[in-house]
Amino acid sequence: MSFILGTSLLAVVTALACALPGAFVVLRQNSMLVEGIAHAVLPGIVVGYAFTLDLNSPWLIVGAALAGLLVVLANEWLIRTGLITGDAPQGLVFPALFAAGVIFITLDFSHVHLHTHVVLVGDLNLAAFHPLIVNGVSIGPKYLYVMLAVLVVNVAFIVIFYPKLKVTTFDRQFAAVRGMRTGLLNTSFMFLVSVTVVAAFHAVGAILVIALVVVPAATAHLISRRLSVMLVLTALFAVVGALGGFWIAYALNAATSASMAVFYGLLFIAVAFIDSLATRVRRYRRRSVSLPAARH
Repeated sequence: MSFILGTSLLAVVTALACALPGAFVVLRQNSMLVEGIAHAVLPGIVVGYAFTLDLNSPWLIVGAALAGLLVVLANEWLIRTGLITGDAPQGLVFPALFAAGVIFITLDFSHVHLHTHVVLVGDLNLAAFHPLIVNGVSIGPKYLYVMLAVLVVNVAFIVIFYPKLKVTTFDRQFAAVRGMRTGLLNTSFMFLVSVTVVAAFHAVGAILVIALVVVPAATAHLISRRLSVMLVLTALFAVVGALGGFWIAYALNAATSASMAVFYGLLFIAVAFIDSLATRVRRYRRRSVSLPAARH
């Protein structure tokens, strides 16, 4: 498999893995919580490395995912206390965790090859640089299959728990009355989001990962309010944005993850403009039909 094909496939798979759970994140209005998870990844990686001394160890993913889950649990606990409201708990928790990670790196792990630039924006091309060789043949980047596994797990989780996710997303109180364990389901889902963010960390970094999680779903939400249709559109926008961003980066010799984020933003603006224009046309037609009827 060629490097360009492998990298473009990695971009698509990473985008899909992030975007599909992102549909529920957007509908639950937890977008900034994903930002908090992404920032909490850093101290989790540092702690995981402190125990394993291996940047390729799977325990780093576990440690980072648990750190992201800590943001979710701490945010919910602060909300339940009633001491602070709104999104203030997020602004209290994740900057502290991210700052702790930066301090750990600069003080105790300055010799480790974990640069803050890669932490913040990632490097998709570097993530695709190490091929998986089977019988002497390259079948694509190793990281591609890591993200493919994450994508399969995300799809399986959504398919299995789709009815419960749908109910708890749109009416959590009704779900609680029906006896659903909403807290456990929400914690499991956010842990899955945390694992996804951690897995995508190497490719898109702690800042740009929120674009892959939120923007395709937000764009799809402009077009449809039906969850099933929104999921399909989210996947479509994720693929289009990943390929568009990749080829723009290839043509301009720019950062791939940043180009993907910019392309997603442009795609959102284009869809929002078309949706607004279509709404105005429908309103104009309704007025033009109602006016002759009123005169009659």
